[in-house]
Amino acid sequence: MNLLQQIEQEQVKKLTKGKKIPDFRAGDTVRVHVKVIEGERTRVQPYEGVVIGRKLRGLNSSLRVRKISNGEGVERVFPLYSPNIRIEVIRHGSVRRAKLYYLRDRTGKSARIAERSRHKLEAMGVLDAVQLTPEPLPEPEPMEQTTPEPEVKAQAETPAQAPVEAPVAEVAPASEEAPSAEQDSSETKE
Repeated sequence: MNLLQQIEQEQVKKLTKGKKIPDFRAGDTVRVHVKVIEGERTRVQPYEGVVIGRKLRGLNSSLRVRKISNGEGVERVFPLYSPNIRIEVIRHGSVRRAKLYYLRDRTGKSARIAERSRHKLEAMGVLDAVQLTPEPLPEPEPMEQTTPEPEVKAQAETPAQAPVEAPVAEVAPASEEAPSAEQDSSETKE
């Protein structure tokens, strides 16, 4: 390795320190968060589209992202190791080309890209099979009963202090005591 490549690798390590660049390729849908400086204000602007090409040239590596905005195709080229961008992969597309320039001529359904299947992504090492399986939830701890316990009185209960039960009234069958509606109407007519 010559001196120029060595210096370039040091710069790449310095720029990627504390920053993770995800594993993506052409056909993947990515969201690039770009730091925009307007006067004294800075803000982060997301740019979401399909990666139609990557240029891997060490420190000068870049990615080309295409999206449709208001019916018009828009492409932007982002330097891969720029401190002003953060890349987030939305979905992995299934394509057979490294450069997808043919998408420039297509619109609508013909410009869609199928999503790569999950087992292929696991085989490639992009997704961990362990992360896809949900972790078992811990068993819920039994709740402590907070109902107050009845207080025990030291004195003996006298009949006056004993709880009094309410007398239950017995209900007689309706047919014996109350005359039916037919009987009432016959008595009023006479």
